[in-house]
Amino acid sequence: MELNATYAFDAITEKGAHLVPVTGPGLAGLQNLGNSCYMNSVAQMLFSGTIPELSSRYGAKNSLQKILLTKASDDLLCQAAKLSSALTSGEFCGPVPESAEVTDSSTNDPKYRLAPRMFKHVVGHDHVDFRTGQQQDAAQYFQYLLEKLDRAELGAGDRLKSKDGSSTAIVTSNLFAHKTESRLVCASDNMIKYKESAPETMLSLRIPMSKSTLPDDKSPDLKKQKSEDSGDSKEKKEVPTVTFDACLDEWSAVTSVDDYRWPHLQNSISKGSTSQNKFVNFPRYLLVHMQRYELGDDWQPKKIEVDIDMPETISLQKFKGIGPQEGEKLVPEEEASSSGSGETSNAPAAPVIDEGALGQLMDMGFGMNACKRALTAVGGSNVEAAMSWVFEHNTDPDFNDPLPEGDSTAAASSSSDVDESVVMSLVENLGCFTADQVRAAVKHCSGAADRAADWLFSHMDDIDSAVAALESASSAGASSVPTSSTPLEDGEGSYNLIGLVSHIGKNTGSGHYVAHLKKDGKWVIFNDEKVALSEHPPIKHAYMYLFQRSDTASKPNEEY
Repeated sequence: MELNATYAFDAITEKGAHLVPVTGPGLAGLQNLGNSCYMNSVAQMLFSGTIPELSSRYGAKNSLQKILLTKASDDLLCQAAKLSSALTSGEFCGPVPESAEVTDSSTNDPKYRLAPRMFKHVVGHDHVDFRTGQQQDAAQYFQYLLEKLDRAELGAGDRLKSKDGSSTAIVTSNLFAHKTESRLVCASDNMIKYKESAPETMLSLRIPMSKSTLPDDKSPDLKKQKSEDSGDSKEKKEVPTVTFDACLDEWSAVTSVDDYRWPHLQNSISKGSTSQNKFVNFPRYLLVHMQRYELGDDWQPKKIEVDIDMPETISLQKFKGIGPQEGEKLVPEEEASSSGSGETSNAPAAPVIDEGALGQLMDMGFGMNACKRALTAVGGSNVEAAMSWVFEHNTDPDFNDPLPEGDSTAAASSSSDVDESVVMSLVENLGCFTADQVRAAVKHCSGAADRAADWLFSHMDDIDSAVAALESASSAGASSVPTSSTPLEDGEGSYNLIGLVSHIGKNTGSGHYVAHLKKDGKWVIFNDEKVALSEHPPIKHAYMYLFQRSDTASKPNEEY
């Protein structure tokens, strides 16, 4: 009863609609293994034929012999191929019931039931949340699955080949990968710095409720709805609407940044500086995640009751970054220092230590060398961050030793590869990890903050051993994160909506997930084992939206 009372339950499950069941290749349901609907929805979106590149790599037309291993039960590529082949072949689709109604009895025959137990195990066995039988966040699972597939694909060698028989370095995440460009304007001198982010596979958008509107009482649709609900004794709450354009405008709006350290100002902070986000490239597929959940007054996540006015065709061209323009005063790039041998060093210049901050730290009873090390590690002037560093490193054998001359990173091992502002932000926001642990995770995840946070929480049970393993691999010269050398795709910023994942419930850790995918121009609902033509896809209620770039609609990437 509580579940039925939650927002948009009837709309998302299309309760009361005459749903006509369908069967065939790409139209097979997946058995719920117990709170596994989040996995089923993401798996249907990726492997049931909606994305032809993944069907070509893993589906029925791609022989499993390419990916077969001696220990297939523990190999992600083999399990992904099994699942995709089962979904796209049509061999596990039962007959359409004569009643033409979607019922549970239509999937009672065991030979027509797909239970992806081995796939669930091989993906989640080493993750603190996904290995459990509890409900999880589908958006987080999507990103984690892509990272696992990337690692498996890059390590597959000759087992995974493109159509021409050559080994491929194109990973699955390249289909979704996009970079963003931040245009930073310094308030002190109006100089501009352009900064590119690490590639991301999901565009996460905040919903600006300040730009929401309530439905117009005079609209024909609302009058019809009120007439239909007139016999209902309960008064229905009016739900506000926010347009998708408003969400994009909020994401790309000019915002103030008061914590950025400007290299041309000796790493000092300039209050009143601004930043604006733009796309660097438009990926083949764009996965949009709507932040429908927020922390309430009791610090518990709660769902924002709002409709998203989402068109099925969108244009993002106005959000494309154009880089430095003529007449702009750019922040000079940090010059590399030259050694006596004539070789160029990539180490950044040492931050200037603020004398006032140094005095504050020394007044607390720490030695000058220790205070200098602490301030050097955190940018030169942040006393609070330096104190945190002191408490973490006060047992280091070189804690009170003088800094080596010309060494700007002696106090912060391997920090030259890491954006310290990202590290300190995660330390402050997560609250349960040290700066060294966060720094190792950020470096391991190529600077991506969300993936670093996910890595930290997935290794909470033995975080010190996990960090030690990363440092050991780094010192041995091994790359902690396999990367693909393939450049990111780009094209015109016009997209068509081809998939939805909707969530029912108060928060992402409970409730139920349902997927709607466009098959041959028609919307189909995938509610675990129930697969049927959709009458009213819940576009305005979705949690995740899958878009395909318009110029790739009939041109799949042959490299997959």
